Amino acid sequence: MTRIGEGLVQALRARGVDLVFGIPGVHTIELYRGLAASGIRHVTPRHEQGAGFMADGYARVTGRPGVALVITGPGLTNTLTPMAQARADSVPMLVLSGVNARASLGKGLGHLHELPDQLGLSAGVALRALQVDRAEALAPALDAAFDLFASERPGPVHVEIPLDVAPLPLATPTDPAPAAGASGPDPSDVADIAARLKRARRPVILAGGGVRRAGDALRAVAERCDAPVVQTVNARGLMHAHPLGVPASPSLRAVRDLIEGADLVLALGTELGPTDYDMYGLGGLPDLPALLRVDLSAAQLARHPAELAIRADAGSVLTALRADLGDGTADTDDGPGRAEAARAGAWQEIGPAMRALCRHLAAAREAMPGAVMVGDSTQLTYAGNLYHDHDRPGGWFNSATGFGALGYAIPAAIGAALGAPETPVLCLAGDGGAQFTLPELMVAVQERLPITFVIWNNRGYGEIETSMRDAGVAVVGCDPEPPDFQAIAKACRMLFTRIEADPEAFAAALRADAPPDGPRMIEIDATGFAASF
Repeated sequence: MTRIGEGLVQALRARGVDLVFGIPGVHTIELYRGLAASGIRHVTPRHEQGAGFMADGYARVTGRPGVALVITGPGLTNTLTPMAQARADSVPMLVLSGVNARASLGKGLGHLHELPDQLGLSAGVALRALQVDRAEALAPALDAAFDLFASERPGPVHVEIPLDVAPLPLATPTDPAPAAGASGPDPSDVADIAARLKRARRPVILAGGGVRRAGDALRAVAERCDAPVVQTVNARGLMHAHPLGVPASPSLRAVRDLIEGADLVLALGTELGPTDYDMYGLGGLPDLPALLRVDLSAAQLARHPAELAIRADAGSVLTALRADLGDGTADTDDGPGRAEAARAGAWQEIGPAMRALCRHLAAAREAMPGAVMVGDSTQLTYAGNLYHDHDRPGGWFNSATGFGALGYAIPAAIGAALGAPETPVLCLAGDGGAQFTLPELMVAVQERLPITFVIWNNRGYGEIETSMRDAGVAVVGCDPEPPDFQAIAKACRMLFTRIEADPEAFAAALRADAPPDGPRMIEIDATGFAASF
């Protein structure tokens, strides 16, 4: 007899899942039935928040949904923060949980892990929240989740299985239904964009996370149109060292000037959100002349008026545009020159402290070429989000935009390392943010993941302290005492190096031999860094 819990595992395997992040509990034992023999790898985080962030990092590097398996009640609530980060950054995540028996739901009877309305709670964060209330509902629930991942703007989906449903016999098949997939662009829409681009003399392309897997087509279209390409945080790496690339925040005045000086703006797979386009609170987006938008989300397209809005996968539109535009170069007003002016202006604009931080990142890029760099909300990450030309498409991501959750970097780096085992992974965390998820270091040790954990230690919440002073507010709560990171590394059986804040020293530490089958930690003493500028 196959039970629903076993059927769940089989159904996941049939849908391409090869790894789940989970912490078993009494409410999910039936969901683990059959997992050991399934061929699906199980990784045990130390907290459900870690499970969610690991699933996020895994999804970003693989393009496949990250899967978290958690208990009802606190397991699900602990995963809500990663779900919110995934929603903000359009990351496909499937959260599977138990829930109390159907007859008890919503009655406040005092059962273990009881919530008034667990499904309603998750529905406020997830793109979809589904309950498998009978055997026949399992396959449709999973089909709905994977259809969403394939055909719409992705994000988190929650599926819960009640305690009294999980052990039931499963007679219905759990094989996946044919996925709908994203619809291709209308050829007439593509032809319209191509014609407009051919007429434009000062086009600019805004590239968001929706094109992170279409780098070749993006470069070809940009070259054909002689269009500078401004990359949001989630699109960094797509135009590395390219004369048309602008790897700087569109919140910077120099980049806004480039955009406002265009006679056509093509926005691809970007929500035009303030954490990318208005982080300084200047009052909204830059002016977007003759805006053309391509996005999978109809809701996103409706939020900003555009001359032409196309609901489609941005990568497929770029591929079609590449063919429609043909060979040759457009007659425009010096795209590389406009891009260079924006880069130079942005570099000066960010100021000496941020430039020094960016030099650390450039040193890391040269010391570890092709690495995935995963960041938390910390000074190194803030600087890189302002200006960093990464050398790996999709290889620069962090939680300092979108939802902005602290504690992201360590577990997300673990998920990234598991998703791309042949790729070096560099985790950028501050001493404050690292303390949110330090226990997850042992997952990297247990799984023997060659991650370099970098701790930028300025002994507190440096950016928040600066912001409070700038606002004339007495500084309170910004000085959490950091642990002895060398002792932490030793307790985790991890190689440890401490250096001063210096790009050359950082590069040397990164180039030093690391364990072939395990993580290491580099602590950067940044206590005097801010005072030096």
